Amino acid sequence: MNGLSTTLIVVGLFLVGGIISFLKQGMPRSIIVLLGIGAAMCLTAGTLRIEGLWS
Repeated sequence: MNGLSTTLIVVGLFLVGGIISFLKQGMPRSIIVLLGIGAAMCLTAGTLRIEGLWS
């Protein structure tokens, strides 16, 4: 696991925390959906880099 995969996973988890916070605050759904897409992309890219499938 290198620095980039770690960074992608940390950013993805940060965005998941933002989703939870925005849901509790009652923010618009469009913002939550965008955060969800970004979090999924970061976590997927970080995981693929750990597995060595995407370098």
